[in-house]
Amino acid sequence: MNRPLLLSLTVASLLVPNLKAQSMLERFDAMEKELNRLKQEVVTLKASKQTATTTSAKSIAPTKVAKEDDDEDDEDEPKKTTVVKKQDGDKQPTVADKEGDDKKPLIMAKSSKKELDEPTIEERLDDIEESISDINRNTSGNHVKFNLDYRFAIENMNYKMANGDTHKNNAFMTNRLWMNMGYQATNHLSFSAQLAYNKAFGARSGASDPANASLDSFDWVANENAYNDTLRVRSAYLFYKDVEFMGLDIPWTFSVGRRPSTNGHLVNLRDDDKEASPLGHSINVEFDGVSSQFMLNKATGTYIKFCAGRGMSNAAPKFSSTPYADVNDATANAGIDLLGLIFVPYDNKQYSIATQYYYANNLIDVKNAADYTQGFNTVGGMHSGTINFVAKGIGNKWNKFLDDTTLFFSAAMSITNPNDNNGVSNGMLGSTESEVGTSYWVGTQFPSLLTKNGRWGLEYNHGSKYWRSITYGEDTNIGSKLAARGDAYEAYLTEYLVEDILSLQLRYTYIDYKYSGSNGFFGNTTGTPMTMEQAIGAGMGGNIVDKAQDIRLYLRYRF
Repeated sequence: MNRPLLLSLTVASLLVPNLKAQSMLERFDAMEKELNRLKQEVVTLKASKQTATTTSAKSIAPTKVAKEDDDEDDEDEPKKTTVVKKQDGDKQPTVADKEGDDKKPLIMAKSSKKELDEPTIEERLDDIEESISDINRNTSGNHVKFNLDYRFAIENMNYKMANGDTHKNNAFMTNRLWMNMGYQATNHLSFSAQLAYNKAFGARSGASDPANASLDSFDWVANENAYNDTLRVRSAYLFYKDVEFMGLDIPWTFSVGRRPSTNGHLVNLRDDDKEASPLGHSINVEFDGVSSQFMLNKATGTYIKFCAGRGMSNAAPKFSSTPYADVNDATANAGIDLLGLIFVPYDNKQYSIATQYYYANNLIDVKNAADYTQGFNTVGGMHSGTINFVAKGIGNKWNKFLDDTTLFFSAAMSITNPNDNNGVSNGMLGSTESEVGTSYWVGTQFPSLLTKNGRWGLEYNHGSKYWRSITYGEDTNIGSKLAARGDAYEAYLTEYLVEDILSLQLRYTYIDYKYSGSNGFFGNTTGTPMTMEQAIGAGMGGNIVDKAQDIRLYLRYRF
């Protein structure tokens, strides 16, 4: 066995018992480093094997003879090879050289006995793979990788109501914890999950407002709102990927479970997170469902992704006479389902265009805005379409600042489809007719003017009278700015204090509502758009927010 391999196996054998005195985290870090080193040695040996095979093949190939009347190769004409038969005095067959008067051996000399005693590459690979298996067994078979994400935030929030009243919180403080875990069983199959809690300092659910406590735990925002210190599942899903689909050269993926459907594309920039798959302009909620993506053209980055999910289940409770059967009485809501399609026609990692369509059925609104505990009504469905353009780098090496600047534009549209109950519609968004809403969003993110790795950003978005998104999970405590029927302005700076571990962000968000109902549901009770003057005339001036502002500072620790 060769010396490098022997050293690797010796270190691996000594590593496990010596790790008993170390912490579990240090133990897994050391194991992972040794695994990576052994895997790299496997790659190197395989490359050596391929090189040796190629060299051997070349050594036994007949030598080609250049044409006598032309010193340069003719690319259009196949080159000719002359092989000289073995003569009586020759020990090996030979090949004529260019002049025809020298003879070269056709077959390499046989390996010496020393070379034959060396282990083959296959044997060496087997030894390494066995060592890797030993290390895995000595880590108690634990292949799950963990990391943590903790954030402390303090916010100053101010609201101006339609009638001129003001409400504020000078120092709203929260703790947010994400516990991430993942395990890749094979090259194709993996599992990911995230546990989370989001809690206001000194608060438990319903303590200050028992009548509306149920809204804190609504499934779409259970981990996005400052609720309590209960650890919940934010995401948990299986993920399968392959480079071929039914024998075709189409890389594809499939996943099922509680999907990572918040902090989608573009929203992730200001949230300093890796983007989830949805286009965040029109959907940003926690969701249970399935998705499958197909890469149609690798050169242009063209892909299509199908999504389906359930936002509410119609089912009897556990201890009813028919547990989990459909509930058909008048007090029950139908299940909410969503079907979606994401199509990216072009993405070269600098410039990209993305589109998204979804239809959500059986959407809801509360029966009584003064008492949410009375439950919901089913009001209808909604179509939604979004398109965005992103430039990650402006121009081509004009200067370093522009090369590292992101610019984006996104446009979205919603179309309501109210229920038709025997010709009488319950109505959606204050209308019994199908209504169209629109929204656009522009923004930029650029390098920090203070530090090397920091990022600063500016964003603006506008929504029309009947605009409706499903963005209740947006990380903005004064309400979703992307749902605003009016104008929203935002500026932020994110700076890294200790490598990529500890970061700080200061963010300012200002929303000027032109119509009410931006953060309501989909029916007439909470979703009807009213101007501030109409709200005052209806005696609701003290309940409708005219303007909202949020200044937030956070410290975030990730490892």
